Amino acid sequence: MAPILNKSREVLERLRKHRTQALAALQGPVHQDPAISSSSATLLSVILTILFVLPLYASPTTRPSQTLTRDAPSVIKARIRALAFSCCVSALVTIFITSYYGGASIRDTFHLLGWWPINLLDIVRSLLLVAILFAGPLFESGVVDGQLQHWLSGSTCRDMPSSWIGIRNYVAGPMTEEVLFRSLLSPLHLLSLPSPAPPSSVRPLIFTLPLYFGIAHIHHLYEFRLRHPSEPVSLSLLRVLLQFSYTSVFGFIAEFVFLRTGSLLACVLAHAFCNAMGLPRVWGQVGEQEGNGLDELAGDEGEVVIGPPEGERKKKDEPLVTKKASVSLSVAWTVAYYALLVGGAAAFWTLLYPLTDSKLALSTL
Repeated sequence: MAPILNKSREVLERLRKHRTQALAALQGPVHQDPAISSSSATLLSVILTILFVLPLYASPTTRPSQTLTRDAPSVIKARIRALAFSCCVSALVTIFITSYYGGASIRDTFHLLGWWPINLLDIVRSLLLVAILFAGPLFESGVVDGQLQHWLSGSTCRDMPSSWIGIRNYVAGPMTEEVLFRSLLSPLHLLSLPSPAPPSSVRPLIFTLPLYFGIAHIHHLYEFRLRHPSEPVSLSLLRVLLQFSYTSVFGFIAEFVFLRTGSLLACVLAHAFCNAMGLPRVWGQVGEQEGNGLDELAGDEGEVVIGPPEGERKKKDEPLVTKKASVSLSVAWTVAYYALLVGGAAAFWTLLYPLTDSKLALSTL
């Protein structure tokens, strides 16, 4: 009798377990209240953004002046050290919030920050998505301006970090900015939503969080006025407004990629790529030396980087966008460029969701 009773108990226990699982499936996921309030997330984001920008001007070694340009190697190195320290402090704050108030384990916290796990396929697909958006500029730079051979030989990647300006624009700038504005601010705002968060609550983050990124670049007005005191104030404001606009637009894309893939590295590499490409031509013929329209309006601050403007650059610091001397080309080249520019934008929009689909997504959009 004893074996029969034991067998009966096992059967009943399995039935209870299956019944519990079935009820849980019918009831759906357990909803949890937000770990922190939305006002707390906003306040923390403002504080961390200030902590990111303030070190750039807190010390004479990092603060540009009439006699010390921001492109001086000593200033660049001091700023990199300051921003690295700021990011470390901010990371500790966010990790404490996610683990203490969010109750996340170390592994879940690293996932929420986009640090781990790393999916190489997600990174490649994200970079492909950004490259499609820049199909026109890639055609102009690679084919029309003859840079394709340098890309294929690998000399472009070797030359990018060959100076302190290159290190800032293509390594330190993308890393520090994406760590703060994607990896550290996004989790705070995700914790301010109920769990699991409905897509309607997450989508606004794509458009609101990049505003911190855009606003953090307004301080370049001060640096521009230092270098160009004779420029009209209205023109200076227009330049800064343009920079705020395109940094925010990039922020929309990077935030979408981050939430969809949970990959900080994908955002860093996309940021570096966009810094190298600069703003696309929106009028004029390809092969012209005069610029692309947006560059002329943005000046030194607008023509290169999503992050801090770099002022005067050496040619080796802009390998992806170096232009040959102005030559007379058939109008067909210009038609091809604008066709690729428009087609790339359309393809980018079409492939936005398929190429960012990932099992490591931080939330459902």
